[in-house]
Amino acid sequence: MVKEFGRNIRAGFANLFYSLGYIGKLVVASLLFTTRGKAARKILIMQLLFTYVEALPICAILAIVIGTAVVFLGTTVLVSLGQAKLTYDLLVLLVTKELGPLLVAFIVTARSATAIATEIGTMVVNQEIEAYISIGIDPIVHLAAPRFLGVTFSVFFLNLYFSIFGLIAPSIIIQFISTTSMHEYFRNLFTALSFRTITISIIKSIVFGMIISGCATLYGFNTGRASTEIPMAGLRAVSKSFVFLILAYAFITAITYIF
Repeated sequence: MVKEFGRNIRAGFANLFYSLGYIGKLVVASLLFTTRGKAARKILIMQLLFTYVEALPICAILAIVIGTAVVFLGTTVLVSLGQAKLTYDLLVLLVTKELGPLLVAFIVTARSATAIATEIGTMVVNQEIEAYISIGIDPIVHLAAPRFLGVTFSVFFLNLYFSIFGLIAPSIIIQFISTTSMHEYFRNLFTALSFRTITISIIKSIVFGMIISGCATLYGFNTGRASTEIPMAGLRAVSKSFVFLILAYAFITAITYIF
């Protein structure tokens, strides 16, 4: 049992170093993406279309529902406690800083991580990756980098729109359930919204996007030769993305509250 435990520990560290090396190469390839041809740019555009444009409606609806729920809670509960202005602090905290980036990351993981891992896994099974390598094309540069950039940019912009819809939509709803004017609403909202909060939200969205795309492409490339490995690659990509997203969220949140 001890021997098996030690073997698992060594394998875990080996996989960790391998994953870090892969992410490092993926970041370098993404920085050099501007030198790629039209085929790679087309992959980036299609990834943005699938991950960002098609996911925008569901993110907008979710943001409006959450923002409205927070404002309704504030105008019914916090007002009775004499803490009406805490409504705006709570709204900014949930929509922009904490809940918004994580929910967007979960949506993108559910929609895109499986698709990317399955697509690349299918190429591995069909030996298309070997064909790329045989003619001197690096599959990480040509296939993984545009998806890495596409997913990272998509999470960033979806998080931005999530905050916009989640913060602005309640200004309309509050007119029907409170005597607060729209001018007063935005004045209190911008008082609660700080540059630090916006920066933390941006950092989270970028890190989350890198985690999702990194896991999806990594487990796609690690697909075995059998066709039955393709759906397993998608499942591993999603499960690992969720784990690393939660760990990254906990780490960033701890750092921000400590410092």
